[in-house]
Amino acid sequence: MFDPQHIHPMIVHFPIALIIVAFAAELVGAILQREFFTKVALLLLVLGVLGGIAAYISGSIAGDHITKAGALGAALEEHDDAATFALWTMIIVALIRLLMAYKKWVFGWRQWLAVILLGLSVAAIARTGYLGGELVFRHAAGVQVGQTAPAPDEDTH
Repeated sequence: MFDPQHIHPMIVHFPIALIIVAFAAELVGAILQREFFTKVALLLLVLGVLGGIAAYISGSIAGDHITKAGALGAALEEHDDAATFALWTMIIVALIRLLMAYKKWVFGWRQWLAVILLGLSVAAIARTGYLGGELVFRHAAGVQVGQTAPAPDEDTH
């Protein structure tokens, strides 16, 4: 049977990858002074924000199905706070980058500001991902305990 908790881990990796590659493209664009890379970075950033919104919503739904007692509850709240900060950081950076594109502020100090802000977004996402990993691997959040894989059949080896 399909469990809504499974949606979050299926979605969350896309915005992580998109924002990291957006940062790399913005950095390459700033170093090489190539508008192509800045346009790619902006597209990836906007897609990353949309994916981040989906990941945040699916994470909230998944969190509603987890018992929030003790250390697990504290870890879940810390992850949620980190996700909120990361999402707002991404949204603000995307709005700044959209303004920069609209005003044709492609190169110069403003682009380096975009690189720094995207780097902040990457750091915020990395922290959120680390805390999400802690939820699963340290606290077994969302893990169905007691279900084991079937024993291997001796004749198949």
